[in-house]
Amino acid sequence: MGSAKPRAGAGPTFGEQVLAFNAGLSFDAPLPPGIEVMNPFQGSPCALAASAAFYRKYYADHRERHIILGINPGRFGAGLTGVPFTDPKRLASACGIHIAACAPAHEPSSVFVYEVIDAMGGPEAFYRDWYINSICPLGFVRVDARGRKKNYNYYDDRRLEEAATPFMVECLRRQLAFGIRRDVCYCLGTGKNAAFIERLNAEHGFFGRVVPLEHPRYVMQYKSKELGAYVRKYVTLLGEAAGAAPVP
Repeated sequence: MGSAKPRAGAGPTFGEQVLAFNAGLSFDAPLPPGIEVMNPFQGSPCALAASAAFYRKYYADHRERHIILGINPGRFGAGLTGVPFTDPKRLASACGIHIAACAPAHEPSSVFVYEVIDAMGGPEAFYRDWYINSICPLGFVRVDARGRKKNYNYYDDRRLEEAATPFMVECLRRQLAFGIRRDVCYCLGTGKNAAFIERLNAEHGFFGRVVPLEHPRYVMQYKSKELGAYVRKYVTLLGEAAGAAPVP
């Protein structure tokens, strides 16, 4: 791919900056009734060990990277491993990181993302140029009357979106300082997530442009028979970043 460049100067690596950022994540705004924050970086042995191994394996450098932003973490991907769109199965099989504290779990979005990563040369090649997170780096769950938890998106309740917006803006500002290229941001989700990120970008000028892509969950749930076509679309659009000029 070769789109990213090393940054000059010493200091913490890209990966160490990510780990410090994750360790300090905290969401304290009021939540709608029945909604809870999911923060895997507070006391989860799986997430703490897995994310440390992952970011020290693939991000132990000072390279610039493009960013891909999802919605917010799900329970069986980043909610377990602390690595966006990486469930414990892909962490082991694709990344070669085996964490005893991580019970096997399957997230459909992770399956699709690693199909794309494989098509772009595998994890080592992909993560040299790309950093994936979510516009809201902490997740949310809805708890029903029987105590069962289901994934919840920040935009599923207007009150939650409004409460989370300052947190999301600040988190994005902090991540840009890791060495994120600002010419283009790739957004996972062509509907509400894209509209929200484009609105933030219009207000704050984070990126030169925002490019929406169909969310991996949507592809796996509704378009699985066309998976190959969506993988090729991702590879084509992400590949365009290789020739993109940085924003002045």
